[in-house]
Amino acid sequence: MNYKILVVDDDPHIREVIRVALKKAGMAVTEAQDGKEALVRFAGDRPNLIILDVGMPEFDGLDVCRQVRKSSDVPILFLSARDEEIDRVLGLEMGGDDYVTKPFSPRELVARVNVILRRSASRGAEARLSSAELVHGRLRLDPEHHLARFGDVPLRLTAIEFGILRAFLTRPATLFNREQIMAAAYQMNIQVSDRTIDSHIRNIRAKLATANCGNVIETVHGLGFKLGRCEPPS
Repeated sequence: MNYKILVVDDDPHIREVIRVALKKAGMAVTEAQDGKEALVRFAGDRPNLIILDVGMPEFDGLDVCRQVRKSSDVPILFLSARDEEIDRVLGLEMGGDDYVTKPFSPRELVARVNVILRRSASRGAEARLSSAELVHGRLRLDPEHHLARFGDVPLRLTAIEFGILRAFLTRPATLFNREQIMAAAYQMNIQVSDRTIDSHIRNIRAKLATANCGNVIETVHGLGFKLGRCEPPS
């Protein structure tokens, strides 16, 4: 498949480096130099993945992510000149799928892009093999169509969030540690920190809380996480 990648960065040199690396990997590339142009490109090109610089003037990458997530769960890989943990956590909690700091290796960047794209393709293949709806309490996941609902409320989940919840609903009695959650969400053996997994868990809880579910994933201190009752507060 000839994947389409949207590269968003206000530095033309960085865009060129990424464009050359992705094209060598057989991907089609479109570019945007700021956040507003990124949204126009996204609406017109419908890319398979967005590489998004955080630190752009005026309309930055987090603003773009916020707008994209209102209508799409397209994978987003953030770029940032800063390696502050708070930036990584904020980007992931807003719906980002991965985070790379500058300066970066073009080869590593392409590898991470491939990981995300393969994970999306793998999710689609798994859905075709196992399309049965998963139900626990009032939470429902439809793997075939990548849809999630709590009661009558639709949930907009990223690919990683959907993968985490699917793992919990597939094995509802299991106590998961972070390594098991990482394996379910990052199927291509990519290494992420415990804080990254915790960020995804917080994001899932926040989205379910908005839908009136406050007990989707419970913490078992010192051991890991388990699926909650997935019911409205009594």
